[in-house]
Amino acid sequence: MTLHDHLDGSLRPETLIELAADQGVALPYDDPEKLASWFTGEITEPKIDHWDEKFGLTTRVMQTEETIARVAREWVREAAADGVIYGETRWAPEKHLGGGLPLSVAVEAVAAGLREGEAEVAAAGGQIRARQLICGMRSSTLSYEMARLTVASYGKWDNSVAGFDIAGPEDGFPIRDHLDALALLEREGVPFTVHAGEADGEHSVWETVHLAHALRLGHGTRIIEDVTLNGRPLNVHTAVRDVATARAAGRAELALGRTAQWVVDRRIPLEQCVTSNSSGVVFGIENHPIELLRSLRFTLTINPDNRVMSKTSISREFRRISEQFGWGTAEFAEAERAAVEATFLSRADREALRAELDARIEQFSA
Repeated sequence: MTLHDHLDGSLRPETLIELAADQGVALPYDDPEKLASWFTGEITEPKIDHWDEKFGLTTRVMQTEETIARVAREWVREAAADGVIYGETRWAPEKHLGGGLPLSVAVEAVAAGLREGEAEVAAAGGQIRARQLICGMRSSTLSYEMARLTVASYGKWDNSVAGFDIAGPEDGFPIRDHLDALALLEREGVPFTVHAGEADGEHSVWETVHLAHALRLGHGTRIIEDVTLNGRPLNVHTAVRDVATARAAGRAELALGRTAQWVVDRRIPLEQCVTSNSSGVVFGIENHPIELLRSLRFTLTINPDNRVMSKTSISREFRRISEQFGWGTAEFAEAERAAVEATFLSRADREALRAELDARIEQFSA
């Protein structure tokens, strides 16, 4: 499963180079490997003021029906090749209007690309279901318009639009500024997730679950800051080390705060993106609190976030988590089953997906 993967962050470098050449868009590198390494920060030149400038390059070449559909189609094929049987890709239509596309046409282009990708995978003997989430941006005033677009698109094009997301810079852009958009979705019965607990802390999560009533938390990693160790709040940057040190000393009393307890008790899924968050939220995968969150009984799902920007995939996330934290079949099966329940599918579709997942887990474990 993949529930948190940005379409404009998963554009193949080869495709980006080709589309940029066709459209006269300047890129820092025309070699796929170098371009990919620049996106991840391994190559630091040319410097940029903010990471969002990199997304500006990918969205700049996705301004027509054809290019949007192509990127969506390739997203499906790559996800299926990585073993994904169900995936939701999210994107912000407001960033794809530079060529004059109407909003509904842009959404339909993604739907067409996803459908074509599914058909190509099926023709090759594979199987995958792909859906899209429409994003509003925290830093934009268009979230209500994007919510209206989601409501109008919901149920169309073979149910391509599965739900909604609020994305973008979290710190300084509180979710309370977008409550009218989320209230509209709730009234209309359209599910939504919200990026929270990534660039901001526990209070952002509190707003997201208690004011916005989000069904899932995009990232949610900094909910660990609403956990105390021997009476003192944890810091996301040092939580793993601090708990390990306390355990070695023989005294590690962990207690959930009210927000953390609420999230645990109501099984609000955290869309964990370990590689992506290991170069910003924390520094180094060894400092990511995913295993600590699991031990505290948070509901976790595993996601790539941005396959190209983070140079990762679902299978790579699994390998890295297994190598660093010792997860095996049981832990991954738990996360995958949680992902099935967290999908924005109907109950009947979730039950069918769960049966397919269980069959694959049994086959793998045999």
